[in-house]
Amino acid sequence: MNISTYIRLSAMMFLQFFIWGSWFVTMGTFLDNNLGADGAQIGLAYSTQSWGAILAPFIIGLIADRYFNAERILGFLHLLGGALMFLLYQTSSFDVFYPYILSYMILYMPTLALVNSVAFRQLDDPSKSFSWIRVWGSAGWIIAGLVISYFSWDAQTAVKEGLLRNTFLLGAGASTLLGLFSFTLPKTPPLVSRKEKVSFGHMIGMEAISLLKDRNYAIFFISSVLICIPLAFYYSNANLFLVELNVENSAGKMTLGQVSEVAFMLLLPIFLKHYGVKKTLLVGMMAWAVRYVLFAYGNEGSFVFMILLGIGLHGVCYDFFFVSGQIYTDSKAGEQYKSAAQGMITLATYGIGMLIGYWAAGKITDQYVMEVGHDWPAIWVMPAGFALLVFFLFAIAFKNEKVKYQE
Repeated sequence: MNISTYIRLSAMMFLQFFIWGSWFVTMGTFLDNNLGADGAQIGLAYSTQSWGAILAPFIIGLIADRYFNAERILGFLHLLGGALMFLLYQTSSFDVFYPYILSYMILYMPTLALVNSVAFRQLDDPSKSFSWIRVWGSAGWIIAGLVISYFSWDAQTAVKEGLLRNTFLLGAGASTLLGLFSFTLPKTPPLVSRKEKVSFGHMIGMEAISLLKDRNYAIFFISSVLICIPLAFYYSNANLFLVELNVENSAGKMTLGQVSEVAFMLLLPIFLKHYGVKKTLLVGMMAWAVRYVLFAYGNEGSFVFMILLGIGLHGVCYDFFFVSGQIYTDSKAGEQYKSAAQGMITLATYGIGMLIGYWAAGKITDQYVMEVGHDWPAIWVMPAGFALLVFFLFAIAFKNEKVKYQE
C-alpha cells in the first residue's frame, strides 16, 4: 500500500466517524431538553441505528458485492445523508425528528461495512495494517466532540437555548464532504460477476450466514448480540448522565474514550497475535462491566475520577471487542463475500443486540426517573450485571484461536 492510498483511506475513516460523533453522543441530551422526549422516545431514536444495521446486510450483500463499486455506493449514501442531517437540524418536534433520523440511519449504517470493505481490499495483511487505518476513525470522533465543546453547544445554558441542534448542521457538512471525497477513493469493484446466477440466498447474504456453521463463530455471533444489549445503555444515556451531574464540556470529556481507543487500537494487533481471539474479546467484555460499575457506584468525593476512568475504558471496550471482531470476521469470510460478512456482524452488533438494548434502556430509564433527574446507580447496575453474565458464558463456550488471513 502506497502513501497516497494510506492517506485517502485514513481520511475516509476520519470523516466516517467524525460524522457519527458530531451528533450521536449528544442526541439524547438534545431530545430530552429541546424536544421534550421521554426515555422511551430517546431509546426509540437511538434504535434507528439498529434498524439501519439490520437492513445493512441486505444492501451490502445485494449491491456492494455484485453490481457497483463500494466507494461509489459510499459516496451516494453520504450525499443523501448530508441532506437528511440538514433536515434534522431544522426539526422542532419528535414526531418530525423520528422519521428523518430513521431514514438517515438506514443510509448510514451500511457505510460502516463499506468503509471496512474498501480498506480491507487495499491491504495485504489486515491483521497488521488495518488498525493503522481505523485509528483515524477514532481521531475523527475525538475532533467532533472537541468541536462541540469548543463552541460550548453542550453547556447547560446553550442546551436550554437550543444550540445543541448545531451538531446536526456539523454532521450535514461532514457527510456532504465525505460523499464527494468517496469518489476519489481507490476503486473497489464487486468480486462476484454480474453474469453469475443470483438466488434469493445470494441476495440476503447466505454466504456470510454460512459462517455460523463454524461453532466458534456462531458463539462469537451470539455473544456479539448479547453484549450489545448493555452497550446501548451507554450510547443513549451517558451524555445526559454527565449533563445532569453538571459536568462541564461533557462532549469533550467523553472523547477521552476515543483517546484511549487510539492507544488500544495500536496495541490490538500485538494482543491478537500473542493471546488469540478469545482473550482479546473477553478483555473487551469485562471492560464494559467494569465501566458500568464505576458509573453506578461513583460517590461525590471520587465521582469525577471514577466516571472519567469509566469513559476512558472505551478504548478497551470498543477495540478489543468490535474491531477485533471485524478482523476475526474478515479472517473467516471467503474472499468473494467479505462485504456481506462485515454486514452480517454489523447486523449482530449494531442491529439485533442494540435494538433490544435501546428498548430496555428506554424502559429502565423511565422507570427510575425521579423528580430532579434519574436514579443513575440503579440504571447503571443492570447493564453491568448483564455484561458480566455474557463474559462468563463466552469464557466457557468459546475455544481460543489465532487470526489467520487468506492471502
